[in-house]
Amino acid sequence: MSLAIIGGTGALDLFDVREERRVDTPYGRPSAALAGIRVGGLDGWFLARHGRPHRLPPHRVNYRANIDALHRVGVERIIAINAVGSMDSNAGPGALVVPDQLIDYTWGRAHSFSDDDISPLRHIEFAEPFAGPTRAALLAAAERAGVSCADGGCVAVTQGPRLETAAEVRRMARDGASLVGMTTMPEASLAREAGMDYASLCVVANAAAGLDEEPISEEAIHEVLAGAMGRVRSILAAFERPKEG
Repeated sequence: MSLAIIGGTGALDLFDVREERRVDTPYGRPSAALAGIRVGGLDGWFLARHGRPHRLPPHRVNYRANIDALHRVGVERIIAINAVGSMDSNAGPGALVVPDQLIDYTWGRAHSFSDDDISPLRHIEFAEPFAGPTRAALLAAAERAGVSCADGGCVAVTQGPRLETAAEVRRMARDGASLVGMTTMPEASLAREAGMDYASLCVVANAAAGLDEEPISEEAIHEVLAGAMGRVRSILAAFERPKEG
């Protein structure tokens, strides 16, 4: 099982679970047991990023344990499902985006395996954080499934769990971000350190703070995400093993 999906707890409802496996790591336990699933024609694993039940805020997720656990069971490529806000008027609530860049605004998270005596010091190349065959295969799957999915975008990754202020959103837009979320980092860079190809499928849950007349509500966010999951399922059902090269 060389493929893994990392997503919110509700995303597990997209799959039939074939088995569960608990994995201990030198960094502690991952957020949840790994669930054996089928993705398109491929066997894979699902990891509930926030635990099962949903209990871990973004800044308390043990990203190192999650990535290390997947590495230990042989995962080579990861598709992350990330709920985001949008600063792009062309990507409103419910839109799907496969980003190609990110800006990390998080702090205090254990963001490297080189943080201790277990792993050697590594300075990974990270200019193109999502570059790799998995991202291309994800876009190809969306095309086969007939699901509209934007190619490209820059995710601003914030600390959470609170949503952003309107001033913060304006600043991030000036920095070049078009999406804002809380979970892509350090997940993406840890995957790169572990030698795994990482791609993100972003589900736009809301317009970012200050870009809509109405205040952002959790109820509205959950409603939009629930409505988009069918299209996410269609993309993953059409996913095929990436072509290397």
